[in-house]
Amino acid sequence: MKTGRKFRARETERPEGRRGSEVTRLYGFHAVTAALNAERRTLVRLYATAAAAERLAPEIKRRGVETRIVAAEEIAGRLPRDAVHQGLLLEAEPLAPLDVSELPENGLVVVLDQITDPHNVGAILRTCAAFAVDALLTTERHSPEFSGLLAKAASGGLEHVPICAVTNLARALGEMGDMGYWRIGLDSEAPTVLGAEPLRRPLALVLGAEDKGLRRLTRENCDALARLELPGAIKSLNVSNACAISLALATRAVT
Repeated sequence: MKTGRKFRARETERPEGRRGSEVTRLYGFHAVTAALNAERRTLVRLYATAAAAERLAPEIKRRGVETRIVAAEEIAGRLPRDAVHQGLLLEAEPLAPLDVSELPENGLVVVLDQITDPHNVGAILRTCAAFAVDALLTTERHSPEFSGLLAKAASGGLEHVPICAVTNLARALGEMGDMGYWRIGLDSEAPTVLGAEPLRRPLALVLGAEDKGLRRLTRENCDALARLELPGAIKSLNVSNACAISLALATRAVT
């Protein structure tokens, strides 16, 4: 259903045969604005309330995305219950995945070992974007979908951090080692404190799930394990908070 005005500078060009391809749904002001501004995605269609479309009018015009002005209730009906959409829903093609072989020679990469909560992964992506991380590497299974709730939690970070999804994390870490990456696994029980000694690029920080930590094969494919030095009574943090502190320490310690 279409109501009200319709912004449509031009139809977004898509390769032949892609019309039936998977569509990613992004919602919320920061996630949608970042997708419009980053220009990494092929956009399909934007659903927006009149007020939200007016707020993003320059970005909509520049990208030429087909925009349908609808009531907030229609947007809510296209999304999971309780999704905070702020009057914006963008349908777009998924971002092209990154292969392990395409990781930069002198990169900084965050690796997730089966972290499944979209809020945590979204917050990690936001932090990665803030620290100019070159890629986020995760497993294809036991990881959340990189759209919707995760994109909302990332607050635009999803558009700025390339994603590398692998079927076998241990093998991928092995390939990274062959590429020269120094692989540091975060472990609250590790004997070494992160940042106490100089680190070097290319560097990979490996984070495990909150309930299980790093798996055995993941540990075996790290060059070292390190912990955060926490002076208080609690010695472990939410994984997204641990990621932020780890990146702050690592970037200071990199030689």
